[in-house]
Amino acid sequence: MNDDPQRPDPTTTGPEGPDAPLHRRGIKSYVLRAGRMTGAQTRGLEEVWPRLGLTLADGRQDLAALFGRRAPVVLEIGFGMGASLIEQAETHPDTDFIGIEVHAPGVGKLLDEADKRGLTNLRVYREDALAVLEQCLPEGSLATLQLFFPDPWPKTKHHKRRIVQPAFVELVRRRLIPGGTLHMATDWEAYAEWMAEVMTEAPGYANTADAAMAPYVPRPEFRPLTKFERRGEKLGHGVWDLIFRRLD
Repeated sequence: MNDDPQRPDPTTTGPEGPDAPLHRRGIKSYVLRAGRMTGAQTRGLEEVWPRLGLTLADGRQDLAALFGRRAPVVLEIGFGMGASLIEQAETHPDTDFIGIEVHAPGVGKLLDEADKRGLTNLRVYREDALAVLEQCLPEGSLATLQLFFPDPWPKTKHHKRRIVQPAFVELVRRRLIPGGTLHMATDWEAYAEWMAEVMTEAPGYANTADAAMAPYVPRPEFRPLTKFERRGEKLGHGVWDLIFRRLD
């Protein structure tokens, strides 16, 4: 019996098996929320989207053609309002970035900021991330996939909605280049343990954490510290980072 209410009981709430379908009818890892659009966000969606926006209908991407060069490509799933992704794209001009987010205000905000800062190394999907991975990104095309603070779906009955499942990390592995990394971060300890469980069992990955700290790594300097995290630190909340490398 599991005496810790914050820790998933693998006999009843653990990750699905590796043969479970990636998509289940009607089940999503996110919920679309209504949000009021600012003028800048609306401008981003209306004026900047035609240049930087991508859709499933665009099909399988040739990333070198998309960005007009050959460079490492980083994909971030669920970028929220986009501040972290904008900072990364601006401070790493030799890397190309693709962001996926379903919420219109966040997409609009990021597009508006990207345009104001003249960023050319950033593209955006407003689509289901699993569909983008399956249909739009070639195998062996990503240097890094970032999954920062995904919805933890803390209630037991909702654990099946968590994006981190064996089928998901295998799909990610195939999209990473050999030596590419899957970087996850969460402020829910129980979800961090879930992520560690999935990744430890996943074939074709190696944990980059030092043995003394495994399975977690210190927050890397290249991951921007968000306002959300600063507020959490003041409240004594923890954050757990996991970085796993594709072996072959």
